[in-house]
Amino acid sequence: MKQTLAHLNLEANPTQARERDELRRRSAAVGIGNFMEWFDFAIYGYFASVIGHTFFPSTAPGVSLLSSLAVFAVGFVSRPLGAVVLGPVGDRFGRRAVLIITVFGMGLTTTLIGLLPGYKTWGLAAPALLILLRFAQGMMVGGEWSSAGIYIVESAAHRNRAVAASIITGTAGAAFLFGTLIAAAISVSLPDAAVSSWGWRLPFVSSIVMTAVAMYIRRRLGDTPVFEEVRRRRASNDVEAVPRREQTRAFVVTFAFSALFGVSLYYFITYANNHLTQTVGLSKATSLWLCSISLAMYTIFQPLVGRLSDRIGRRPLVLASALGLAVFSYPIFLLMNTGNPVAILIGLTILAALVAITAVMDVVLLVEVFPASIRSTGAALGHNLALAILAGPGPFIAAALIQYTHNPNIPAWYLAGVSLACFIVLWRMLPETSNRDLSQG
Repeated sequence: MKQTLAHLNLEANPTQARERDELRRRSAAVGIGNFMEWFDFAIYGYFASVIGHTFFPSTAPGVSLLSSLAVFAVGFVSRPLGAVVLGPVGDRFGRRAVLIITVFGMGLTTTLIGLLPGYKTWGLAAPALLILLRFAQGMMVGGEWSSAGIYIVESAAHRNRAVAASIITGTAGAAFLFGTLIAAAISVSLPDAAVSSWGWRLPFVSSIVMTAVAMYIRRRLGDTPVFEEVRRRRASNDVEAVPRREQTRAFVVTFAFSALFGVSLYYFITYANNHLTQTVGLSKATSLWLCSISLAMYTIFQPLVGRLSDRIGRRPLVLASALGLAVFSYPIFLLMNTGNPVAILIGLTILAALVAITAVMDVVLLVEVFPASIRSTGAALGHNLALAILAGPGPFIAAALIQYTHNPNIPAWYLAGVSLACFIVLWRMLPETSNRDLSQG
């Protein structure tokens, strides 16, 4: 009997080992590509003021920064279009197909931004082309976030879905951190004139190397077991239509938790740095190092949030993060506006913890609230419409509010108001989804 059990264990272990190895390979492939895409997207935010002066020169205080942040928002306006185009591709041809398209498109457009001459050289053509490239970037990101999340969560074991989701949010956080460190190193090691002339372009152009690596890895992936099951059912005409009411409810819920995540994230990773330099008056280097430390904390928080969610569920955590952001937004801005590095770091760490929760919950809920047959399209549309309407304009709205009111704390009210509205919607409409079968629908 013992020999039989031992023999069975030997048979089972190689299978389990192969499954673990396959998941690690898929996690690495998706994580590397996701890192590259978000590094590309993030560095624009870190060099927003320099890019503003390069493509939108103005002597009026704050106008160049506002113009640059407006172009940053353009990358969000195009995200729903990317969702419309790429979401159905993921449902029809597979999650892998979208991941290959997005990583190539993002790398190409980012490199071209780094090579684009400024206003002094090309005149109005320069900002026009910048807007066009940002638009294309936004389309690629519109397909990447939800598709990467769907791919990795559908590939994970049921009990580890939130931990798997944290791979997406963690690599994105690491990309933002790396982007911050690169921006800080460039700002410290080069004179201001060199940074404005060519220094800011270096990380944009270098992304072509990461693009080649990510493309090579992603092309070697297979598709997810869930999509393979959907493809099998579709071939035998066994896929039932999803009721309109169920689709609408899933879309509204997705819009709410994606808005919560998006607005808080871009306050944290894009606006905070510009606020500390433009409004509080810190040096670029000091601001970037403070943001780097808080981003390191944000990245560390991701797997912890994933493990906690796999134990207690999604609903308690996403509601806690929404309420926390509604309550603590104003105190966080009070801490940042002191100009004291210790107080600023405390405020940013609190924000990092809350945003980390919204991030992991966003990815895992994008997968769990939609049926498998419409998951790629539904998740991409709901998520990207929320980011286009509320999150993308967030840094611009924050800067504009200060420009017109001269109140450095007023951006907190936009973050708090969006968070409170999302809390109300999620409290009323979001069920617990952690036990759902991802292959259904």
